Amino acid sequence: MEGLDDAGIFYSDNFGSEDQPDENNVDRLHVKKRFKEFIRQFHEGNFSYKYRDQLKRHYNLGQFWLEVDLDDVGIFDESLAEKLLKQPSEHISLFEDAAKEVADEITRPRPEGDEEVEDIQVMLTSASHACGLRQLKSDQMSRLVKIPGIVIAASGVRAKAIRLAIQCRGCSNVINNISIKPGLEGYVLPRKCNTEQAGRPKCPMDPYFIMPDKCRCVDFQILKLQEAPEAVPNGEMPRHMSLYCDRYLCDRIVPGNRVTVMGIYSIKKTSKPTKNPREKVNVGIRQPYFRAVGVQVDTEGTGRSSQTNLSPSEEEDLRRLASTANIYEIIAKSIAPSIYGSMDIKKAIACLLFGGSRKRLPDGLTRRGDVNLLLLGDPGTAKSQLLKFVERCSPIGVYTSGKGSSAAGLTASVNRDPQTRNFVMEGGAMVLADGGVVCIDEFDKMRQDDRVAIHEAMEQQTISIAKAGITTTLNSRCSVLAAANSVFGRWDDTKGEENIDFMPTILSRFDMIFVLKDEHDENRDMTLAKHVMNVHLNALQTIEEIPEGEIPLNTLKKYIAFCRSKCGPRLSAEAAEKLKNRYVLMRNNAADYERETGKRVSIPITVRQLEAIIRIAESQAKMRLAPFATEADVDEALRLFQVSTLDAASSGNLAGAEGFTTEEDQELLNRIEKQVKRRFVIGSQVSEHALLQDFARQKYPRASCSESSFTDAAAGRDTASYAAEAALQGEVNTLPARNLVTAQFLQG
Repeated sequence: MEGLDDAGIFYSDNFGSEDQPDENNVDRLHVKKRFKEFIRQFHEGNFSYKYRDQLKRHYNLGQFWLEVDLDDVGIFDESLAEKLLKQPSEHISLFEDAAKEVADEITRPRPEGDEEVEDIQVMLTSASHACGLRQLKSDQMSRLVKIPGIVIAASGVRAKAIRLAIQCRGCSNVINNISIKPGLEGYVLPRKCNTEQAGRPKCPMDPYFIMPDKCRCVDFQILKLQEAPEAVPNGEMPRHMSLYCDRYLCDRIVPGNRVTVMGIYSIKKTSKPTKNPREKVNVGIRQPYFRAVGVQVDTEGTGRSSQTNLSPSEEEDLRRLASTANIYEIIAKSIAPSIYGSMDIKKAIACLLFGGSRKRLPDGLTRRGDVNLLLLGDPGTAKSQLLKFVERCSPIGVYTSGKGSSAAGLTASVNRDPQTRNFVMEGGAMVLADGGVVCIDEFDKMRQDDRVAIHEAMEQQTISIAKAGITTTLNSRCSVLAAANSVFGRWDDTKGEENIDFMPTILSRFDMIFVLKDEHDENRDMTLAKHVMNVHLNALQTIEEIPEGEIPLNTLKKYIAFCRSKCGPRLSAEAAEKLKNRYVLMRNNAADYERETGKRVSIPITVRQLEAIIRIAESQAKMRLAPFATEADVDEALRLFQVSTLDAASSGNLAGAEGFTTEEDQELLNRIEKQVKRRFVIGSQVSEHALLQDFARQKYPRASCSESSFTDAAAGRDTASYAAEAALQGEVNTLPARNLVTAQFLQG
C-alpha cells in the first residue's frame, strides 16, 4: 500500500501539465488589454475621447460607472463586440477590470486617503432591435439580449456578498477572498475543514460559518418585468420575467416605467431541499431570470418606447401628412371607419388620442394635458367598438371592463412576495397605460368604491399608495375613455337625471360627455342598414382597398406617437383673448339672466370646463404639428363642448353634476322630498293613473288654500309648483292634493 502514497503513480495529463502555458489565461490578458485600449483610444470625428473623458468625469463626481455603446465596441474591434454578445458573463467582468485600471491611470494624483481605486460598473446600451419576452428561447441562454417591457413590481434594495470570508468552528482557520459569481448565484459552504493539525481532533462536519464583518457586498434589487400590453396576443396572459439589478442600477426604475433592458439571459435553481422524502426534486430544471447590465427608461411617459424607430423618409411622409389642409377631418374619418356616422364623437376621440399639452407651473404643480371622454347611452350604439379601436390605434392602450376591474386592478396593489415574504407593489391598468389611453367599458357596472379610487388618477394623474408600510406615488399620465349604459338599460327621456347613477365628482372630471340615443328614424335606419350590409359583405377586403381619404391603422398609430412626442402646442395670444372674451360673455349672460329672472342659470361655465376647452383646442393644433392653437381651434373646441357636455346637461340628463343644478332647485327638491316623506309611508304604492287624475282635478284647489296662495295660482302659476309650495306651507291637507305632490315628486 506504500505505492499509493506516491504522487507520480496517479499523474495524469488530461488537464494539461504545469509547464504548458494556460491558453485561457493568455486570452483573458489579451482581451483585457484590448478593452483598455478601447477606453483610452476610442474617439469620435472631432477627436474627443468619449469614454476616457466620461470615466474621468464620473469618477471625480463619485459615480463609479461607465456607460458604453455596444455599437462603438463593434466599430473599434468587431471580435471584441462578438465576445461580449456570446460570452457576456466572462467578458463584462474583464471589461470592468480594464475600466478600473484605466481609472487608476487617469485620476492620478488622487487626494490623501483615496489611494484605493473604486470598482467601476460597466453599463451597456445598444441601438439593435429588441427581442420580445416570447422570443426568448434556450439557445439564447447566457447571451446578451435586449428586451422591452413594463416594470410592475420592485423589491427593496438588499445586500449581496461578492467576496466571502469564512471561519472554521473547530480550528478557527479563516479563508478570505472567496469570490461569488454575480447575479442570483449562491455559494455552498464546504462540508469539511481542509486543514489538519497534528495532535488536534478532527473538525466536525459543516464547520464553516460566514464572517459578515469581513465580507464585501454590493446592493441589488429584484424587479418584475411584464411584456407590454400591445405585445400580448389576444387570449394570452402577459408573461413576466424576474430582473436582477445591482450597484448603480438599483432604484433607477419604479413600477409603471416602460423600460428597455440590456442584460444576460441567465438561470437559477428552483428546487430546494424538501423534508418529504417522497417528493421528487427536479435537479435538472432551472428557472430563467434576467441579469441587467443596462437600462433605458422612458421617463417622459409619452409612449416613445413603443414607437418604432422612424426612418427619415417615414418622418418626412408624416410631416407631409401633417401639412394637409383638412387633416382634422381625415383623422376623424379614419377612426373606426366601419362605424357609420357619429362624426362629432369621432372628432372628440381624435382629440383624446392626440391630447393637449401638459404644463408644469413654477410652483411645482402640474396641469394635465390628457382629455377624458365619457360615452353614455343605449346598447347597440357601437360604444364598445369605439373603445376597442382606440385601444388598437393608441401607441399605449389598455382595455378593461368595469365588472372585471377592481380598485387595485385599476390603480395599484400591494402583495407579499412568496420568496422574501416582503410586501411589494404592483401597478394596475392606469399605471401600465402611462402615456397612453385606458379604455374602461361597462363603466356603470363598476362598484362605487372602485370608481372613487380613480378620482386622483383622472385629475392629478398620480396614484398615491399608503398600505402595509409602503407610502409612495405612481404616475398615471393617461387619458380615460369610458362607456356606460343607462340605469334602465335604455335611455328614458321621462326619467331625466335618474338615467345616470354617477356621482358628481366623477362626472366633473370628464372633459366631454356624449349621450348616444338609439332614435327611430326611417331614413337614418335605411342608411345604417345599407352600411352594415356593406361591412359584412366586404369583411375580407385588403389594406389596398381602404377608401380614399382614410389613413391606414399602422400609419395612424405612428402619426399619433410622432405628434405626441414632437409637439407641445400652446394657445396663441389671439385665441386666448377670444376664449377669454367668450368665457366672460357667457358669465355675463348668466348674471343678466339671474338679475332678470331671480334664478341662477342651470349650467354655469366654471374654470374646470374652461381648462377642458383649452385642452381640446391644443389637441387640434397638435394634429397639424402647429406650435400654437388658433382662433379656429378655439371655435371648434367650443362647438365640441356644446354638442357634448352642454347639450347633455341642458336636457336635464346630467342634473346633479357639478355646476349643472342650481342651489335653489336643489333646496326646493329637498324640501319637497322631506314633506312627502312625512305624509306617506315608505314603501307604499300609489297608482300612476290615479295620481294623474288627481293632478287634472286639482288645478285650482280653492277650498284647501289660503287666499294669497289662490291669487298666485289664478295669476297663471303651474299647478305642480303651486301644489309643491302649498305642501311646503302645510296648507294642503286633502288626500288628492297630497297625491298631486307625490305625482310631481315621482316624475322628477
